[in-house]
Amino acid sequence: MCAAPPPDPVDPEEYRRLSDLLAVGPAVVSTRTGGHDLAVTVDSYLDLSYDPPTMLVALYGLSRAAEAVEEAGHCCLTLLAADQQHLADRFGTPNAPLQGMLAGIAVTRTADGDAILPGGLAHFGLRIAQAVDAATHRLLIGPVMEMGEGRAGAEPAIRFAGEKRSLR
Repeated sequence: MCAAPPPDPVDPEEYRRLSDLLAVGPAVVSTRTGGHDLAVTVDSYLDLSYDPPTMLVALYGLSRAAEAVEEAGHCCLTLLAADQQHLADRFGTPNAPLQGMLAGIAVTRTADGDAILPGGLAHFGLRIAQAVDAATHRLLIGPVMEMGEGRAGAEPAIRFAGEKRSLR
């Protein structure tokens, strides 16, 4: 029996186009390290386990955000509501200044001191227990140490095909 020839390599641009067809809910990961807040928009996160409650957040491996979260050992993931798309844009801007990222936002804090953005759907405070490299990203995994519901019944922020969308 002959082995099948290896498949042609996947075209990265075509992969990007097709993977944009995944509907994702943007969220913001925040951490506090060295006396400074850092916040970054993410759309790759996952609840891994209900028992014990455990989540995964994927951050670009060479980013200051990945470095800061690992250094701090904790972070907060705030799930954004539809009317908070501007926050996804604000914290998703490359090379945003590190200091003053949360200026003008009345945040509350987790027990670890990480910012909880107001008006989100929910937040999850994580302690990083494991970090795994995967392609260009760092997968940060840890137990949920605290959580809370924000605006119950608010419409979630959704991005589909690279655009802001609504469920309605």
